[in-house]
Amino acid sequence: MRTATEWFELYGQSHTNGTNKLIHWICIPIILLNTLGLAASIPFPWGDGLLLNWASIGALFAVVFYFRLSWTIGLGMTAIAATALAINAALVTAGVPLLWFSLAVFFVAWVFQFIGHKVEGKKPSFFQDIQFLLVGPAWLLQFVYKKLGVPIETWAAGREALTR
Repeated sequence: MRTATEWFELYGQSHTNGTNKLIHWICIPIILLNTLGLAASIPFPWGDGLLLNWASIGALFAVVFYFRLSWTIGLGMTAIAATALAINAALVTAGVPLLWFSLAVFFVAWVFQFIGHKVEGKKPSFFQDIQFLLVGPAWLLQFVYKKLGVPIETWAAGREALTR
């Protein structure tokens, strides 16, 4: 498995243009929120559907991916996923038709993502590897971590040493 740094370097190769980066800073969080909104809209056979739903289960699998990259990335993405799930629950509680709202916003955000890649002159990374759909949000998080001085590989390196 690639390290977090390797994933971020590969992802960054198709995200060098300032306009494309700005679009990604706006649209990736929106897409993450609305992907979970779409998943939460799928009827769930167990539980109340508000806290336990397909979105929370999908987020759990995504968080496992992030923790395999790095404990710090995993912790940050857990907080981000929990926030997105809470926002979607609040939208449902407020009476927002989550399926249609999420679908519309998801579509518009992806249109802008493709515009950004047109400006960049490079295809989106997920055409190369579908896992890049998970890497995008963590790629943004690593910039925040760099500003705050939070290491992204330290804990991952320790984990790898233990598994050898």
